[in-house]
Amino acid sequence: MRYSEDSLEQLVCSDGVGRTLHIWQAPEPQLVILAIHGGMAHAGDYIVPALYFKQHKAATVSLDMVGHANGKRVDIPNFDQFLQDTALLLQWVKSRYAGLPIVVMGHSMGGLIAAHLAFGRFAHEPLIKGYVLSSPYFVNAIPVPKILEKFSGVWARFFPTAKVPVKSFSHVLTHDAQIAARIVQDQQDGIRGTEPSFRFANALMQAQKDLPTDFSRWNRPVFAAIAGQDFLADSQASERLLSSIPVHLRTIEVYAQNYHENFNELNRDEIFASVWAWMRQLLA
Repeated sequence: MRYSEDSLEQLVCSDGVGRTLHIWQAPEPQLVILAIHGGMAHAGDYIVPALYFKQHKAATVSLDMVGHANGKRVDIPNFDQFLQDTALLLQWVKSRYAGLPIVVMGHSMGGLIAAHLAFGRFAHEPLIKGYVLSSPYFVNAIPVPKILEKFSGVWARFFPTAKVPVKSFSHVLTHDAQIAARIVQDQQDGIRGTEPSFRFANALMQAQKDLPTDFSRWNRPVFAAIAGQDFLADSQASERLLSSIPVHLRTIEVYAQNYHENFNELNRDEIFASVWAWMRQLLA
């Protein structure tokens, strides 16, 4: 397996298409991590945290989301398909790991998806014990020309699959040179996207606007890792939103020197240790 998975399966998604499910299977798991990957990325990106938590009897399951892991251009029909497909993934997890507690983990766009689910489809799911968010993409930090931002809906409607002209951010995702090289190789192999379509970009912008203006209705424990040197997601805006979660439910850690990819950063073991300590409290 390219990303050290224990197995790969196919999950039939809401559009009837089978997409790859990556499974890192812990022996006698006590916990299941339902992991949602970031935009332009793929489920194999969870290799590093998955292998760490596997040592602590936590299985990790992640799905290649619609529009991803299939060439350099990332295009989706709409944001709601992310939510529908992740809901199907939850049903798969509940069937495969019957009765085990579930933690939803979302990085970047995955954090945006997780937040929508936390306020919607997942709000009253008893097996979901908490959420782990890394650099959630609640507010965009990528410089966008004003004309593109103003007419993004028009472009998405009339030229949905056209490429958004954005520069590469591969060099500011992680300080770990080895993982940075893996990301570039994934891009060259067409596993990781490099070109967002107008429809994809507009869907994310609209999903950001559709978030609640405060998170006071959030009803599960959350551990949030915020990157201090994030050039993709607005870290200060994320921290403000997350700080409106009831204080007894929130744990927010800011890693001042980190680029966007907290789980692939040089201090990742420190982050994982903190997350695992938080998870143990959930299990207790």
